[in-house]
Amino acid sequence: MIRLSSRKLHVLSDAIGRPFVARVTTNERLPLSMRGSEVLLLDSWTPSNELDGFRGLLLRNAPEEATRLPPNTVVLPPELAYVSDGDVLRISPQDRALAVLYRRRAAFNALLVTERCNHLCLMCSQPPKAADDSHLVDVLLSAIPLFAQDSPEICLTGGEPTLLGPRFLALVRAMRNYLPRTALHVLSNGRSFSDLQRARELAAIAHPDLMIGIPLYGATSELHEYVVQSAGAFDETIRGILNLKRAGVRVELRVVIQRANFEHLPQLAEYVARNLTFLDHVALMGLEPTGFAKANLDSVWIDPVEYKAELKRAVLTIAQAGMRVSVYNHQLCTLDPGLWRYARQSISDWKNEYLAECEGCAMKHRCGGFFSTGVPVRSKYIRALTHAPPR
Repeated sequence: MIRLSSRKLHVLSDAIGRPFVARVTTNERLPLSMRGSEVLLLDSWTPSNELDGFRGLLLRNAPEEATRLPPNTVVLPPELAYVSDGDVLRISPQDRALAVLYRRRAAFNALLVTERCNHLCLMCSQPPKAADDSHLVDVLLSAIPLFAQDSPEICLTGGEPTLLGPRFLALVRAMRNYLPRTALHVLSNGRSFSDLQRARELAAIAHPDLMIGIPLYGATSELHEYVVQSAGAFDETIRGILNLKRAGVRVELRVVIQRANFEHLPQLAEYVARNLTFLDHVALMGLEPTGFAKANLDSVWIDPVEYKAELKRAVLTIAQAGMRVSVYNHQLCTLDPGLWRYARQSISDWKNEYLAECEGCAMKHRCGGFFSTGVPVRSKYIRALTHAPPR
């Protein structure tokens, strides 16, 4: 697993002001006018280094003498050794803390915008907190202008991002203004959009490549609301989906498969194929065993092999309705081979891993792998595949 933060910075000089956001550069000759939003990354420091104007100095190796160093000089922790040109960091020398907000080399970056939520999903990987965390938006609004304009995709996640109200719209607007060629994926429970005006306000921003990912865990209110632990959620979610599509916003349906709903997957697929054929994508997803899922493991975890038949039936039902459908977060050896064409490598690279059993697998290059987060619960049927199946 790639670490995205550290709270044990080695600070070598006085810190100036509050925590700050800056982009990493290794270009010591950067024009002075461009240095104010950059931290200079060097292997080591010498008095001859030209450091005027940089927001801070990031060193891979601590110097023998820590004299005459510029303000905000810190040593990069070993666990963050991958940090490189174009990455965007939030640095707090006074707290000895550093967070990697954006990785230039990653195909996909996720931005946590709030930890507040109006659901308490049984398997939530990011358990909600009630504290005021509005400072996260301020941080991100400072960071987004520093992201590379050719970034493939960025995700806004939570918590529930729409609880931010106008500030959520401000984030979407900033993404449109600074990164118009970057796909924006927002993970939301969709309930705020049961108010048509909110859906229209989002659509009015006219982001050129926006998708809202909304979960639905069953074809009945009883099942969906049991999973999300919130009364009234089913009706508001469906209305939210309808309103977003009415306003012209693309919608992805996301179904996390767990013990409570695996037997109902075919019925949910029928519901989707009959009533929601206008959806832009449907993702049937394996469980991430962290957060509430870790605490409720006996209630939510089920070996993917045990629902192979239900998953295949659900996927084929949706596909035969002419809809785009994918299988996320699954290992190919746990799926019916007929579903391999729908399987995607969807786990973020910073928390994706493979097991010793995967070595020598002929399909490892196409397999989704495992979450390195949470408890190490795995299917009993993991094995290396000796050959690819015939097409």
